[in-house]
Amino acid sequence: MATLLEMTAEIVAAHASTTPMTKEELLAELSEVGKALAAIEKGEFRESELPAEETEPAVSRKKAFGKDKVICMICSKEMKTLARHLKTAHGMKPGEYRKQFDIPRTQPLAARSYSESRRQMAVDRGLGENLAKARAARGKGRKKK
Repeated sequence: MATLLEMTAEIVAAHASTTPMTKEELLAELSEVGKALAAIEKGEFRESELPAEETEPAVSRKKAFGKDKVICMICSKEMKTLARHLKTAHGMKPGEYRKQFDIPRTQPLAARSYSESRRQMAVDRGLGENLAKARAARGKGRKKK
């Protein structure tokens, strides 16, 4: 069986491979994970000792949704779209995120410039016209029966 040090190193290395960390953050993570694994091994670890999930947003809703970027209200990371980040980094579905921070369904979880560029790409490719044709064809097929 792997030693606690080896397991700690593997866990932190996996986390650090997907998340940029400073030297101080890396050392703090090593310490926290090592302590948690040691407590689990001794049978002292309780679920109540887990840090409570923050309900206070890291940034305001107004600041979180900008033209060129969207900022995660949990960890303050900037990106073009939130859906994948929420699932991978926080194990959360977009609906849960919206509920936690009281974000209306009409608010897209993507930067406006990203949405506009995707929309323009669809228009340029004629995707809306193709969809309308497919719906019309499907509608005609149903009426004949």
